[in-house]
Parts: sequence; C-alpha cells; structure tokens
Amino acid sequence: MTLFVLKRLGSLLASLLAASLVIFLVLEVLPGDPAAFMLGLNAAPDTVAALRDQLGLNAPLWARYGGWLAGMTVGDFGISYTYRVPVADLIGARLGVSLPLAIYALTLSTLIAIPMGALAAASRNSPLDTGIMGVTQLGIAVPNFWFAMLLVLAFSVGLRWFSAGGFPGWDDPYAAMKALTLPAVALALPQASILARMMRSALIDTLDEDYIRTARAKGLSRGQALRHHALRNALIPVLTIMGLQFSFLLAGAIIIENVFFLPGLGRLVFQAINARDLIVVRSVVMLLVFAVVAVNFIVDVTYALVDPRLRRPVT
Repeated sequence: MTLFVLKRLGSLLASLLAASLVIFLVLEVLPGDPAAFMLGLNAAPDTVAALRDQLGLNAPLWARYGGWLAGMTVGDFGISYTYRVPVADLIGARLGVSLPLAIYALTLSTLIAIPMGALAAASRNSPLDTGIMGVTQLGIAVPNFWFAMLLVLAFSVGLRWFSAGGFPGWDDPYAAMKALTLPAVALALPQASILARMMRSALIDTLDEDYIRTARAKGLSRGQALRHHALRNALIPVLTIMGLQFSFLLAGAIIIENVFFLPGLGRLVFQAINARDLIVVRSVVMLLVFAVVAVNFIVDVTYALVDPRLRRPVT
C-alpha cells in the first residue's frame, strides 16, 4: 500500500509540475504588457519600464518561473499587480465564498441525485423511470447561468425570498447561507442530473449480479436487495464522479459567481483577466488544478483501500 501511495504521489507531483509550466508559458505569450495596461495608453516609455522593473517583469523567463514555483511551495504566490497585496491573501478571502458554495452545491446535488437514481433503477423501464431520465436530460441540457437567471426572476424578483446577488459575509451565518442558496441550486442542477444517471446505470448493473439474485432467492424483496446489497457497491463509481464534480464546482463557478455578484475565486479570475493581473490568474488557475489533481489522488487511494486488487503491480 505504501508503494502504491508513493507512486500516485509521484504522479501527482509530476502532473502539478507539468501544469505549472503550461500555465506559466500560456499566460506569458498572451499579447499585451501588464505594466502598460496599468498605466494607460498615454504613459511614458520610461515610466512603463520603471513599473516593469518594479513588478519583476524584466527578469528572465526562467527566473520568474522558478521564483513563482519556489514561492508556491511555501504558500507565497507573489504580489498582485493591481491590488498590490499578496495573492495568497486575495485567494484566501475568496475561498471563504467559493469553497462553501462548492460544498453546498455538491451536497444538494447528492441529496437530489442518489434517491432519484435509485428510484429510477428500482423502477427500470417504467413510466417513472422514463420521467426521471427525461428530467435529468433536461437538467443536463439547460445552461446553469440561464437557470440561475430564472431563479433570480422567480425567487428574488417575484417572491422576494432571496436577494438577487451579493454576499453579506460570515458574521451572520444564516444570511450567508441564504445568499449562497440560489447559486448553489443553479450549480447543483446539471451535476445532480449527471449523478442521477450515473447512479441509475451503476445500480442496474449491480442488480444484475449473481449475489443479488442469491439475495432475492433467499427471500429479500427487490427494494431490500437494492438497499442492503446493491447500493453500497453501486456507490463506488458514483463517488468518483462526486469527487470530480467537487473540483468542477470549485473551478467552474465563474459565470454563476458573476451572475450573483459573489466575491469568489471565479469573480476574482474574471476581474484579474480584465485588469491583466496575470500573476493572480496564474496562481488561481494553479490552485484549481491542484484541487482537481488532489481529488483524483484521494479517489485513487480510497479505491485502493476498498479494492486490494488495485494495489497489485501489473505483471
């Protein structure tokens, strides 16, 4: 098991190193000078050159990459060109919105998807199954930003149950969770649809296994066999999707955060791109890549704990 974890850890570090190089180089070749953008079109060339030197943009490419990489290992992402504060502080403040939002959305999608998928599998090929699959297909097809605007029109403008946007902070936890509810529902809709379809498929495959037939032969009803035997095994591929969904929810909420004016990571990236604050964009994207790779690593290790066959070397 130790060798398996070390191999996966080595793969994780290699993936992060490759991703950091790609992210750095892609942002470096983008047109435009951050210093000139900050000073405006009428800035004198010597002023632009002085600002470039102050921001460290005149250093060699390899030196800037090495410095950024070394700083990330100790949690130092550099200084924002626009805000002139440590990027780590900006990210930490915005994570206080994006991370709870991702957890909230994943919780909602799980609470919706698992029962729907199990119900569809238990009533396979029935009108109920067809109806649930039709709803999930609609949930996948509908863009979440359009669904978010419908939620605003219905529950903010019409019923006035929720605010249309903004975030009051965590001083009042109830108000904070209320402000995150509509964005979480908008994010959860497509994820719940995908998860429900995966749950149905995994359960149907599991219900056709021999041990389920044996359980039924011993007198268990279809529902009892599903709850006590099939559900646990069917959750293994579903957990993989859930792990990937969490990474997506953390990284993919840019549009939703802008619809609801939430001060999260997505809105920070959007503002940094507009301001050509490349060090913020670079660091946030790298953090999101780390989240995706780390979740995959945790899923791989969890699988190995559950199924010892995965720890055996390939011969």
